[in-house]
Amino acid sequence: MAMKKLKPVTPGTRHRLSPGFDDITESRPEKSLVTTLKKTGGRNSEGRMTMRYIGGGHKQKLRVIDFKRDKFGVPAIVKSIEYDPTRTARVAKLYYADGFKTYIVAPQGIKVGQTLVSGPDVAPEVGNALPLAKIPVGTIVHNVEIKPGKGASIARSAGSFVQLVAREGEYATLRMPSGEMRNVLVNCVAVVGAVSNAEHMNEKVGKAGRSRWRGRRPRTRPVAMNPVDHPMGGGEGRASGGHPRSRKGLLAKGKKTRHPKKYSDGLIIARRKK
Repeated sequence: MAMKKLKPVTPGTRHRLSPGFDDITESRPEKSLVTTLKKTGGRNSEGRMTMRYIGGGHKQKLRVIDFKRDKFGVPAIVKSIEYDPTRTARVAKLYYADGFKTYIVAPQGIKVGQTLVSGPDVAPEVGNALPLAKIPVGTIVHNVEIKPGKGASIARSAGSFVQLVAREGEYATLRMPSGEMRNVLVNCVAVVGAVSNAEHMNEKVGKAGRSRWRGRRPRTRPVAMNPVDHPMGGGEGRASGGHPRSRKGLLAKGKKTRHPKKYSDGLIIARRKK
């Protein structure tokens, strides 16, 4: 899928790079697989603003995605590749042989009419879901579970993937998108291939209004605030604001914020590249 460079007929289209939708085969979602997405505008149950810079945005329907792929041995046909406004990747609509319908995160390269299967004894082909114990070492996978049966947690966004680099005993070693090396139980399920819409990272919004359509309000720079509003605010003239930190005073740009006794520390072999 190629990106579209628009003619600079307005300031908003001059530098805009938008995704091409030539891979999408259907424009209307399956009614039984969508739910209403309620927007909060950054307010909690009492109506008080607890998250800044959220509000507005176009009305959206939430597609119910199957992240477990636990219908083992039942073949499913890809009926359509669709756009999902709430995620960066494309979604694929599957019709199972027993009549069950579902959405999955579309892998890169799948076509309408293709048959996908999940289970421990299926071929490690693009779109098939199988345990890490059955996937050949060196294979690229996505939608990887951290806990067996919980559903996919790793590599779900556009263009992301994980590489299976080793397997020993009850653990498989994965190279994460960040470069981190991590152990995961071999009976966790993963989908072969990379996630679709890899060109998403090259997208340029073009104008502020397109961010407002997505529900993002303008963000005020901390150095432009008053001292009462942010630790980096205040000062005479255009003061730089001191060492970067959050509104709560937590240091940014280098300070480690990971919990020192996190449960998964023992499963990390090598940290991500700095």
